[in-house]
Amino acid sequence: MTVTSNILAPQREIVPATKGQARVSFIGARSFLLEAPGDFALPAQRRIWALSRTVRLWTDIAEVIPGMTNLLAIFKETPEDPEIIVGRLLGAWNNAESIDLAGKTIEIPVHYGGEYAIDLPAICDFSGLSDREVVRIHYEATYRVFALGSAPGFGYLHGLDPRIYMPRKTVPSLRMEKGCVTIGGMQTGVAMLTGPNGWNSLGYAELQMFDPTSPTPALMAPGDAVRFVPARIEL
Repeated sequence: MTVTSNILAPQREIVPATKGQARVSFIGARSFLLEAPGDFALPAQRRIWALSRTVRLWTDIAEVIPGMTNLLAIFKETPEDPEIIVGRLLGAWNNAESIDLAGKTIEIPVHYGGEYAIDLPAICDFSGLSDREVVRIHYEATYRVFALGSAPGFGYLHGLDPRIYMPRKTVPSLRMEKGCVTIGGMQTGVAMLTGPNGWNSLGYAELQMFDPTSPTPALMAPGDAVRFVPARIEL
């Protein structure tokens, strides 16, 4: 189970974020969401990974779910005093030292352009770059997997060049094909399912990213490095 900052469950804010401080929200009866301060950045994620290791050792914890610069802590029982839990989480966050995860490197062959690159013209218009420049900038970067979520095996990747940031669509595509390589805001990824999708497609990858019959179903894991390799460019 994974979580991102786009949690849809009702939230009651307990500790509001202030400059340089984390925010904790109460999710349901037994769950607390800690959100790191600042931007979507690797230093914050490294502290989330460190916090996850610490909180997993608590005897009253049922599950710990590190997300994208956030962490969801689910307790075995409903705490009598939520403020005590908030204090424990904030104390653990303040004491968390940055760590890195020794992940593997994954190369994903991509067919850039072509019939699946339905949003490449819009990305070019928004960035002011040519289609070849957008593609080159995308595949020259090395990305880090922050967390998995949204769909089985989907990796939230950090490292997209700001020159090709692209807002998510206000009206999602009703049917984007599984395997489309996409940009959503300051992130990039690979669509895991065919269906509605608000990200912007600039290519297609045939590599199987999730195999439910495998002992490790998801190809990606937090900490992995990802490179997109141009197998074909059709512009």
